[in-house]
Amino acid sequence: MMSGTDRTLFARPLTKEAFAPFGDVIETDGAAHFAINGGTTTRFHDLAHVDVATEGGRPLISIFRGQPFAFPVEIRMMERHPLGSQAFVPLQPVPFLIVVAPDRDGQPGEPQAFLAAPGQGVNYARNVWHHPLVSLSQTSDFVVVDRGGEQPNLEEKSYLVPYSVLAEQ
Repeated sequence: MMSGTDRTLFARPLTKEAFAPFGDVIETDGAAHFAINGGTTTRFHDLAHVDVATEGGRPLISIFRGQPFAFPVEIRMMERHPLGSQAFVPLQPVPFLIVVAPDRDGQPGEPQAFLAAPGQGVNYARNVWHHPLVSLSQTSDFVVVDRGGEQPNLEEKSYLVPYSVLAEQ
């Protein structure tokens, strides 16, 4: 959320409803679940739409290790993946910052910032503008599920004037 006419954003809590235009929130709260493996395991089922098959793509699973940022976080550029979704699931129970923007004629529009609580991940829908990984407080590892294939799947654009993100007011 912006404050006035300046370029300061306040990160708000990540919710499924607020993030829906940009993709999926990956969390167990409110998720469909059932017992498997003779009742020894709970499966939280179908938490995100993995969309990687365009033009013969295949799913990739990687680990990204993000170096910590401190508030205020400067947002100078955004990226998107035109051929597939990209999911980030933290391996440690720590918050992280998500910055997304609507598309405005092939450019990222006004960004929105969300603060993921421990235990939440995100899945950016295909072609959604987002800032690269922003770990907070400590170096953090994330499982990343995205698209592999021969075609280029990354577009980057810079803002002429950067935005500054602060923790929620």
